[in-house]
Amino acid sequence: MRFDIITLFPELFEPFLKSGVTRRAFEAELVAVRLWNPRDFALGNYRRVDDRPFGGGPGMVMMAEPLEACLTAIRADRQQDRYTAPLILFSPIGQVLNHAAVQNWSDSAGALLLCGRYEGIDQRFIDQHVDAQISLGDFVLSGGELAAMSLLDAVARLQPGVLNDEGSHQLDSFNPALDGLLDCPHYTRPEVWQGQTVPPVLMSGHHLQIERWRRDQRLRLTAERRPDLIQAARQAQRLSAADEQVLAALQKTL
Repeated sequence: MRFDIITLFPELFEPFLKSGVTRRAFEAELVAVRLWNPRDFALGNYRRVDDRPFGGGPGMVMMAEPLEACLTAIRADRQQDRYTAPLILFSPIGQVLNHAAVQNWSDSAGALLLCGRYEGIDQRFIDQHVDAQISLGDFVLSGGELAAMSLLDAVARLQPGVLNDEGSHQLDSFNPALDGLLDCPHYTRPEVWQGQTVPPVLMSGHHLQIERWRRDQRLRLTAERRPDLIQAARQAQRLSAADEQVLAALQKTL
């Protein structure tokens, strides 16, 4: 798959693409990344890509013309239409990114990712060219670059051969393999740290009891912090009778 990033700050991506376990995906081009700076497609001596907003107000607005020229060059290079490779804008008004969406992207041919800056992008460009908008949550970033990196990282770690253990991502929070629940706590050496001990069941070697403890912890954490995920698991009939007994006991303490 291939992601083309439209950004005024391509240098922000260089260390990201070369660091951490996900660099395997980028170096092997399991997830190919191309960086495009709209300033390279701007006209005039100053290569201007922004201007003041009509109607007044603070800040600057990214201009439609350099963005469209950049988009045209990407489409020609990819030789794919917007149906195969849609243009995605990172925006506070977008659909909040979740695991299901990441999974869909990881199975796709990729996309064009537009990183906005300043007060925003000329709405006429958005109306004409943007296929979908994505948000990371109810807060505002200085630009879409961090959001683009988040999507790339989430997609890259799902590619075969990227993680050291192929089953690692199956135990992530929100994964269908865990019925969409949050993950359980994890422990490692030493067995006692600052007076705190590892839960005895994890030292028992009894795998069925360990799995039951982990399931109970997932249920507890999800019920406490994301009860909406419990309801979703119930609606999908993913919870067993034993799970419901655990939740009923927890309800008395919450």
